[in-house]
Amino acid sequence: MLKSWVTISLAVIGTFVLGVSAIRSAPAAPPTLGGCPVLPADNIWNVPIDTLPVDPNSNAYVNTIGAARHVHADFGSGLWDGGPIGIPFVVVPGSQPLFPIHYRAYGDESDPGPYPVPAAAPIEGGPDGDGDRHVLVMRQGECKLYELYRAFPNGDGSWNADSGAVYTLTVNGPLRPAGWTSADAAGLPILPGLVRHDEVASGEINHAIRFTVPQTRRAYGWPARHFASSLTGSQYPPMGQRFRLKASFVIDQSFSPHAQVILRALKKYGLILADNGSAWYLSGAPDERWNNDVLHELDVVVGSDFEAVDVSALMADPDSGQVLTDFTLSLLPAARAIEPGGSTSYQLSAAIHGYWNSPLTITATSPSPSVTIGLSGSSVNVPGAITLVVTDAHPAGSPAIGYVIPITATGSGVTHVLNAGLLIGGARAYLPLARKN
Repeated sequence: MLKSWVTISLAVIGTFVLGVSAIRSAPAAPPTLGGCPVLPADNIWNVPIDTLPVDPNSNAYVNTIGAARHVHADFGSGLWDGGPIGIPFVVVPGSQPLFPIHYRAYGDESDPGPYPVPAAAPIEGGPDGDGDRHVLVMRQGECKLYELYRAFPNGDGSWNADSGAVYTLTVNGPLRPAGWTSADAAGLPILPGLVRHDEVASGEINHAIRFTVPQTRRAYGWPARHFASSLTGSQYPPMGQRFRLKASFVIDQSFSPHAQVILRALKKYGLILADNGSAWYLSGAPDERWNNDVLHELDVVVGSDFEAVDVSALMADPDSGQVLTDFTLSLLPAARAIEPGGSTSYQLSAAIHGYWNSPLTITATSPSPSVTIGLSGSSVNVPGAITLVVTDAHPAGSPAIGYVIPITATGSGVTHVLNAGLLIGGARAYLPLARKN
């Protein structure tokens, strides 16, 4: 009998169990356009990165790009060099006809046509432009995004292009095949990273912003899928590298309201490196409502105001843009031993695992009518901690008994359970054995 009880007490004292539900919900509402999400809310483009660790190569990246180089909003109103300023897009109805796409350069890494690109689709740089000539089309109903690089219309409604990619905006993946380009050098979609006037006017940009730098490494990091460089030095940032405006940068009333919205987004969601180009050039859509003088207020920001971010902790799957949306629980101590009629306490701590922005509801179940459970609160923010107090009502001299106290934490569709061990009576006899074990 004694031997059997020692076995049970050791199990109670030394073990706690963590259970995780398989269903997770989105962290927040995603950006929308034309009645469609611009990728899910838990996509890497759409989650904050302001609390993630700084990348170890941050200083080298910033110095290589240009610590003293100024930020430039590469979008606005009016014309520059005969074309609209920025990367335009068009939203078309579900009835928009499909037209063939003829690839001229990277067809083996492109999604085949036909695409619903109207003959009058806006072209980056204008109809006569000689740059990247991006064409971005989002078709309603199916919520698909069609993007072309170096696109030229033909008289029969078809288009010639160097490359093209199609994205279903309601899902996180799969990403493009590893090593494939898209309409962008990094193998990423373009539209999700554009600054749009309507979202700035609403008071919030809730996604990362696309940007360019002069030199990149012959490498790419999640969620990018393609590199466009022969440089191998570690001082060069890889495609897909995330940056953010430092928390120390002061956003005050010296900036106009629209400039403040963009700056806040640079802090909270940051930048994603998507192409080779000018240093610290932010991508956006042309719009006649832009005030170019306000956009030039961003010119005071320089490279040293940014830091590179390590987003690896967010990756749930290297072939998906979905972030890991989770939290972890820990209990100190994992188990307690008290005399009959005594009381004790535990500290339950919650930490972020990936991305998390919701409070947790905490419950604890008493294992016996003689054991009272008290919590210092019914909810806890993440990260945060809560105290569990246990009071026993067994009379003095009661036989030793072990209990397991289930503690449940739930939030945003995720549930974790920890089991706290409790040994009542027999502490002097069995705790030394538990310590040795």
